[in-house]
Amino acid sequence: MSIIADLHIHSKYSRATSRDMCPEALWKWAQIKGITIMGTGDFTHPAWLAELKEKIEPAYNGLFTLKKESQLKDIPDSCRRDIFFMLSSEISSIYKKNGRTRKVHSIIYVPDFIYAERIYKALSKIGNLNADGRPILGLDAKELLKIVMDICPDSLFVPAHAWTPHFSVFGAVSGFDSLEECFDELTPHIYAIETGLSSDPSMNWRLSALDAITLISNSDAHSPAKIGREANILDTDCSYDAIRRAVKTREGFLGTIEFFPQEGKYHYDGHRLCNVNFSPEETIGHDYLCPVCSRKVTVGVMHRVNKLADREDGFKPEGALPFYPIIPLPEILGETLEVGPASKKVDTAYQGLIQKLGSEFKILLDCPLEDIEKAGSPLIREAISRVRAGNVRITPGFDGEFGKIKIFDGTERKEYSPEL
Repeated sequence: MSIIADLHIHSKYSRATSRDMCPEALWKWAQIKGITIMGTGDFTHPAWLAELKEKIEPAYNGLFTLKKESQLKDIPDSCRRDIFFMLSSEISSIYKKNGRTRKVHSIIYVPDFIYAERIYKALSKIGNLNADGRPILGLDAKELLKIVMDICPDSLFVPAHAWTPHFSVFGAVSGFDSLEECFDELTPHIYAIETGLSSDPSMNWRLSALDAITLISNSDAHSPAKIGREANILDTDCSYDAIRRAVKTREGFLGTIEFFPQEGKYHYDGHRLCNVNFSPEETIGHDYLCPVCSRKVTVGVMHRVNKLADREDGFKPEGALPFYPIIPLPEILGETLEVGPASKKVDTAYQGLIQKLGSEFKILLDCPLEDIEKAGSPLIREAISRVRAGNVRITPGFDGEFGKIKIFDGTERKEYSPEL
């Protein structure tokens, strides 16, 4: 039986993060979403580390469970499952290398609080870990990898959202053109990259240098309801060693659940304040300059992939793992009901569906369409059918602005809801 893992989130101690990001809420929403293994995020923040030690306990498999006294009662019976936590933290490294300022984000995973505390103590000598759940350190990403490996040889170190323009290993603004340029002789210890919301595996397949690299996906969520917007599908034991082995070797790694990458905030190029949204070809045609303000546009993920790729669009390597683009269920319901995804009307419909059918991922990926129609409506059935087939319309995101996604136009909606 496969399990779903979302291994990169943030705590309430990170900037621009909901105060609801606590172990209890993560435990509850993981069940509602259909996630079995959650990253903890932010174990390098002292207050969050203390809260984790208070509320979660070892499951004796390198993972952790929420203590009984912290567990909430209001979980739909249709969604109940065992939830495990995996110690994780993201570090922002800002430093100079090869004559340029680099800004690289990395995710660290360890199997025990002992290692988490040792890493915290080592990094606290380099920078202020109290300031943010995702601390900023003037530390070369390669040196960070060395510190983590020396403390915990069984750690897992993954470049975060690898294509984001400003803060990633391949970012157009401050990244590198290869993993080797960033990590030098330690590159063989990089087994995976996180593709991020603005890219998907098919884009990464265009780089032959990534053929031996596992492509993982996580939500990077800043609020409980956003967990699982990207995730990993595994066929392994629920243990740290099994997950690490799956990421390292792809043994038991079945694929990923993805954002439609065009919906990501940095898929295309442009200037948000000038409302300039360019394809890579348009950017080149304008000599990388914004036609409104004449400054350089922010170069997005698609453009950066095009620049580094040594294969044509559409190439699929032998043995490439499948991936499943989704739209979160509240967004689907918002479009079918013609209201905002955070509205009371959507919440009522959402709660009704998960009560009848099970978790959000079960509804989005597995439920027979006939059951969805019976529990919801013909319009909801058609919307989920179209999402599963990738039959959606998207205005690509750019320069920090999420893309806009549509499933229906007005005429199509009336075919499935004549009363509209």
